[in-house]
Amino acid sequence: MKSAVENLEPTRVKLTVEVSYDELKPSLDHAYSHIGEQVNVPGFRKGKVPPRILDQRVGRGAVIEHAVNDSVPGFYNQAVAETDIKPMGQPSINVTEIPSVTGAPGGQLIFEAEVDIRPEITLPALDGIELTIDDVTVTDDDVAERLDALRERFGSLVGVDRPVADGDFVVIDLTAKVGDEEVDSVSGVSYQIGSGNMLDGLDEALTGASANETKVFTAALAGGEHAGEDAEVTVTATAVKERDMPAADDDFAQLASEFDTIEELREDLRAQVAKDKAADQAVQARDRLLERLREATDFPVPAGVVEAEIKRHLEAEGKEEGDEHGEEVREEITDLMRDQLLLDTLVEELSVGVTQNELLEFLISNAQQYGMEPNQFIQAASQTGQLPAFMGEIARNKALAVALRKVVVKNGAGDVVDLSEFIGSDELDAAGPEDAAASAESAESAESAESAESADSPESPESADSPDEAGEATAEKPAAKKAPAKKAPAKKTAKADTEAKAEEAPAKKAPAKKAPAKKAAAKADEA
Repeated sequence: MKSAVENLEPTRVKLTVEVSYDELKPSLDHAYSHIGEQVNVPGFRKGKVPPRILDQRVGRGAVIEHAVNDSVPGFYNQAVAETDIKPMGQPSINVTEIPSVTGAPGGQLIFEAEVDIRPEITLPALDGIELTIDDVTVTDDDVAERLDALRERFGSLVGVDRPVADGDFVVIDLTAKVGDEEVDSVSGVSYQIGSGNMLDGLDEALTGASANETKVFTAALAGGEHAGEDAEVTVTATAVKERDMPAADDDFAQLASEFDTIEELREDLRAQVAKDKAADQAVQARDRLLERLREATDFPVPAGVVEAEIKRHLEAEGKEEGDEHGEEVREEITDLMRDQLLLDTLVEELSVGVTQNELLEFLISNAQQYGMEPNQFIQAASQTGQLPAFMGEIARNKALAVALRKVVVKNGAGDVVDLSEFIGSDELDAAGPEDAAASAESAESAESAESAESADSPESPESADSPDEAGEATAEKPAAKKAPAKKAPAKKTAKADTEAKAEEAPAKKAPAKKAPAKKAAAKADEA
């Protein structure tokens, strides 16, 4: 087999593959066998029909078409490996020549595959980077805020006979109309003034109102069939309550903690705040390192992959292709993909691996976030081919943590900051080769199972379903060893569905056609 690469754009290539008749022969033999099992020919048992008879009955072109559709994905993947390109998404395949349909057997198979590829990215030397982060300063106000939050947990709501004030809890009845049509109605709902988790203008309408006083205001609806439209909202606060918190004294300390005095509790809260702010330092250092890497690199993001992700995002929101919302999220999706491509390069440069335990911990954590049983979540992730995407996310997180160990991090006073509690140490960083290989193998097996299941689909895919190769629009920020998990570097995207789903993916079978063919397409909290 011969293969050649032609650069069409900085992030798109055309792969031309030539397959000799002898190399295609096994696929032709399989095609004869498969078709022979489906054709009834008098005088022959199924599966025992000679090729020359099948040529007469179904036509040699149909056999060749079957063989081409079956073999092109494999030859494509072989060519990708030989040319060392890094595809993103599914290729567009065009068969330009097939073996001779008439006369003596012979000829060759030639096809072209156009596909988006990962751009070349050159990262700066990590040991030459110095980052400055904020100092850890714990104020009395920080401690008081933490103590008040604890007191609120042990407080209770009591009714008050006065107008509604900021922070109050109100029980409301609400209706919304667009024109003469009532589009929403709720009754007996508890809402805290100032939380801002319902309608714009609700706080202003209720503040100063008395119990059972009705207010009318106009607000844009945030969701539903009339999302974005202005509605006339009528609201009544049927009850007004305030939170009655226990006094901050020794009795409270004994009730809410293992301490005997309020001063001991305050000191413990001060230590908690200091630890949290130190973790925030690690997050800040991580973000600033990523920003430094962004500034030091300039590379194009594959346009086809961006378009495919925009389309997927619109579909997830029930919108048609070409909807104006697509342009609203274009920059956001592009930036997220750029970050993932950057971090994927960092993963490769630092040879970061993922262990089975890390993958398992990640899956269990995500299962808890979605309120699912871990086994159920893991099974769903495997069936939908998301394990490679999760492994990619873990690897990116680890790569930034490892990179942080190689740069100099200082505070405002110029002192070097030790972040090892949160980003780990070099002795514990990378995955052991056996665990990494086993983890990759299990993920690839799940992906292969899904690919096999969908291989016969006649649809022409535009991109793969995993963001492992620089594509998921919702990657989380690389988490430090025990730093609080925060969301991804870059903007918060339409996490919605998106994690930009583009990966290095095998070509799928081309749809079968009547032969002979010259082309084969692959394809919120209430109180």
